[in-house]
Amino acid sequence: MDLNNQDESQNVEDVRGSGGFRPIHGIGLGTIAVAVIAGWFFGISPMQILGLLSGNSAPAPQTAPDHAAQAPPTNNAQAKFVSQILRSTETVWTEVFREKGKTYTEPKLRLFRDSFPTACGQGQAAAGPFYCPEDKIVYLDLGFFDVMTKRLGAPGQFAHAYVIGHEVGHHVQDLLGILGTVNAQRGRAGDAQANALSVRIELQADCFAGVWATRSQKQHGWRLESGDIESALNAASQIGDDTLQRRARGTVVPETFTHGTSAQRTAWFKRGVDSGQIEACDTINASSL
Repeated sequence: MDLNNQDESQNVEDVRGSGGFRPIHGIGLGTIAVAVIAGWFFGISPMQILGLLSGNSAPAPQTAPDHAAQAPPTNNAQAKFVSQILRSTETVWTEVFREKGKTYTEPKLRLFRDSFPTACGQGQAAAGPFYCPEDKIVYLDLGFFDVMTKRLGAPGQFAHAYVIGHEVGHHVQDLLGILGTVNAQRGRAGDAQANALSVRIELQADCFAGVWATRSQKQHGWRLESGDIESALNAASQIGDDTLQRRARGTVVPETFTHGTSAQRTAWFKRGVDSGQIEACDTINASSL
């Protein structure tokens, strides 16, 4: 993936050195991967599992201190990469919203390490990157890229960019009112139906990531090199519910899926890439996934 010295976003905040951290000590990449996989398998937050593995209870939700945030260091290659990817999402979604007669509000992306209080609860690296609709912030521990590469079999810059595109996709859902509507439906539903609705939300975020990827390539002129799309498709495949469950326990329980199968995740990401249009991403009303 060649970003060709693309512009960087001004919305990346770095809290990795702040006093807001509450790290859980003794947790390595192997334990993080177990927490992620087991969490998806059992339908339990990886944050809770990590607390159990470390002998701690899950911390109470807190609001992150605003004074903790600062710009990431200019000499950090990974932070620069994240800033460039976030900037490309900003320009793409601003254009898409303008086409629809709407105004796009840019999210913040907060780099943290291990653990950090958010408006949606205590964020843990074990949960992977996530979007919090309560404060409109994408949270990312850069160590997750190592987890993708070493534990989940999804290396490569574009695979990592896909993860950011997916989380920003949740922000787009939030701005369009989709996230709030579906979450309200989930709150009134039984476990199986709530999980099924979660799958539709996650697959749409995958599709939106595809829309971003194809539009950004055309808009900014950055090049997708040989194997880039394949690396993102592989990333989507490796974090499919069926693959994670099979890896964790050797069996698959479809009614517990919350993110979709590997085939579904790759198909909807590719649909976004091929169409470049958000209308192609209506997983919420699709008769089949």
